[in-house]
Amino acid sequence: MIQISVRSSTSTSSKPGPADTPPALFSLGFRPFFLAGSLWAALCMVLWIGILHGHLVLPTHFDALNWHIHEMLFGWIMAAIAGFLLTAIPNWTGRAPLRGGVLAILAGLWLLGRVVGTVSALLPLWLAALAELLFPLALCTVAWRDIIAARNRRNLPMPMPVALLAVADLLMYLRAGGVDLPPGLDWRLALVAVCILMSVIGARIIPAFTRNWLTARRSPVQVNSDRWLDIAATASLHATLLAWACLPRASAVGGLLLVAATLNLARLARWRGDATLAEPLLAVLHLGYLWLIAGVSLLGLSLLGLPMLEIGAIHALTAGAMGSMVLGVMTRVSLGHTGRALRADRSTVAIYASISAAAGCRIAATFFSSNWLLSLSALCWTLAFLLFVLRYAAVLSQPRVA
Repeated sequence: MIQISVRSSTSTSSKPGPADTPPALFSLGFRPFFLAGSLWAALCMVLWIGILHGHLVLPTHFDALNWHIHEMLFGWIMAAIAGFLLTAIPNWTGRAPLRGGVLAILAGLWLLGRVVGTVSALLPLWLAALAELLFPLALCTVAWRDIIAARNRRNLPMPMPVALLAVADLLMYLRAGGVDLPPGLDWRLALVAVCILMSVIGARIIPAFTRNWLTARRSPVQVNSDRWLDIAATASLHATLLAWACLPRASAVGGLLLVAATLNLARLARWRGDATLAEPLLAVLHLGYLWLIAGVSLLGLSLLGLPMLEIGAIHALTAGAMGSMVLGVMTRVSLGHTGRALRADRSTVAIYASISAAAGCRIAATFFSSNWLLSLSALCWTLAFLLFVLRYAAVLSQPRVA
């Protein structure tokens, strides 16, 4: 099981003395990255809507759609991944967490990438790409350094999706510079990398948290696991998604995606999400994994003669799965690692409802070609992340309460 504590953020290292105590915002990796990433998620959507309606033109090397894709996959989601990994790795390895000035520098590299990505046309393409890649390369270096130093072999693969994201980011810049690459290979690889990471993290934390919650309440409901089903579900999902990234029109891949979705649905059912509805902080993680399955299913159907489902599939994976899983993990970690009770208040429930509404409206807009549904989806997305900032900014920027 994943060894990320939801109660203590200092148990894996000695406490710093008063002279070297960093500001609360830079005391653990989740604090700056969850806050900055959420602000960027909301701002990006506002900018995107302005671009769509012709009110805004950004000086970037990317066209409007590719800028939107780039900043969602290499901006927002990278911040969420960084916040999670930098918090989880000290618990996996027993090494001191990244904090203080070094953490601030890493956050600054992420911010540099966002600025450069938005005004990249003002710079030579090679310089913009270099500035963009500094952050994922630094994150991989820090992650693998600690995992290798601790001889924590089990978690050696965990930074690999970040490395794949860096490769995909480079490919996107190369394509913007005119290099002849398969259309969309870059963003498909990035999307697959994030889905793989979500499936691995989800399989670790969702059944573990559910089992602990049910046990604490002396519930007769049991979380079940089947080793061979877990292996089959994981292997089929990862293999078929990678196949889709490389062969996005192969009907055989579509059938295999449906098989992977079915196996993962059977796996999810064993985690007993139906018994967690009384605790939204837990139920949202099950919902996020269900969105992942729905996205894979729609993607499979799109390759089997229903191409109009592809856009819906992509947004089920991004707005639905990524949005729900990211917000679910961010709220849980923000509460648990700052000494607060693991309970979802009304604001937190509103965050979860808003992100699911954003995904639902975006998928519906695909079927009905509706501009107002598209705008409503953008509004719900922006609302979800602004609500997170309003509710959790003080939590993330102030010292631990206990």
